Formats: sequence, C-alpha cells, structure tokens
Amino acid sequence: MTSSIADPNNHLEAEHIRSIERARLRALVNADMIAAEPLHAPDFQLVTPIGATLSKAEYLGAVASGQIRYLLWEPGDIAVRLYAASTLIRYRARLEVVFGGHKVPPGDYWHTDAYEYRDQQWMVVWSQATAISAPA
Repeated sequence: MTSSIADPNNHLEAEHIRSIERARLRALVNADMIAAEPLHAPDFQLVTPIGATLSKAEYLGAVASGQIRYLLWEPGDIAVRLYAASTLIRYRARLEVVFGGHKVPPGDYWHTDAYEYRDQQWMVVWSQATAISAPA
C-alpha cells in the first residue's frame, strides 16, 4: 500500500508535475485542444474567479471557440504537495484574458489545482482561480 502522506522529498516527481501544469497553461493560451484534452480528466471541473463552475467540455469548448481567449498566463513558483495517486498544486499567476469578446484587465490570481494519476498519467481534476484584489 502506498502512503497517503505528502512527500516533500520527491523533487523529481514534483518537477514533473510542474512541467505538466506549464504544458497545460501553454496549451490553453495557444487554444491547442490536442495538447489540452489529455491533461484534463473527464470529470474535470473549474471554479472561476467569479464563482461559476465549468465542466471539461464547457471549459475546453469555450477556449476552443474563442469564448475564453488567454493572451497571457504566467505562473510564478508552483508549490507541489505529492500524495500516492493525487497531487495538489498552488501558484500565483499573471493573466490577461478576453472573455466573451470583452478584455478583462490584466490581473494576478491564485490558482489551486488537484491532479490525479489515472491511466498511467497525471491529469487535472479540479481547478480553482481566485482574483487577488489590490490593497485598499
């Protein structure tokens, strides 16, 4: 039985997860559905900064159609918590996006993602983005 305790010493696997997340972000910015599709689990769900939930089909469909068009998605350092068959990641990123034809002002967001190891590969299952408000 594999341990369910987070393994902070598994640096190689943590870097592998980071590279998968960076590849996922590149695929989304480039609207490359061939690359993005296998990185998202069939039951993937996104919680957007405004609290809406999107399924894999809804999210990738919106990116493919241009309803959501990422102009920039620059992640900072990606923190990784590895478990037996799941991984949690968290990072701050700078985003520029056009949503429904309207350009959203560039901003900083926290991203938290849950990955699971399925069918011999890591894929994102849940993703949540939180806008970082400027200090008052």
